[in-house]
Amino acid sequence: MLILQTPRLRLRSFTEHDVDEMATLMANKGFMRFSLGVFSREQTGAFLEKVRTRDRHGLPSQFGVVFRANERLIGYCGFFAQIVDEVEELEIAYRIDPEYWGQGIATEAARAVRDYGFDEFKLTRLISLIHPENAPSKRVAEKNGLKPEKGTVFRGFPTIVYSISQGEYQAMPKLDDAE
Repeated sequence: MLILQTPRLRLRSFTEHDVDEMATLMANKGFMRFSLGVFSREQTGAFLEKVRTRDRHGLPSQFGVVFRANERLIGYCGFFAQIVDEVEELEIAYRIDPEYWGQGIATEAARAVRDYGFDEFKLTRLISLIHPENAPSKRVAEKNGLKPEKGTVFRGFPTIVYSISQGEYQAMPKLDDAE
């Protein structure tokens, strides 16, 4: 089911038919950079089932990112429920096929997800958890109005928490995403 559309992307719910394509992506070291490592097909299936369960319950979750020009599934972008320093948070998270890096695709997808979270789910706050050495993800967060809030350790890794509140979002100039 199509959830969001941007000039270059479709963000949609995952289906059981996405396992093979996502397993290929999640076995790619570049795609899984700054994570716990590559996933097997079984781990990918479990990840997608968790995502689909949240989606079925109407909870903010991850979307499959489809590049409109070729209808190829190139990654995911959406929401992860996280506990950071003993506080429940909702993270904007994304992973894009390395073949598509450097084109602003993660920024475009994350912006659509940010807007969806604040406008449709009426969220009060969103974060992104970013490894200090992940300069491209820092740029994505900053381009979408998130600011570094603090450093912490998350799942054993040094992490910068970027955040944006509903009030900060409302005060931002709105860009015209018309095609």
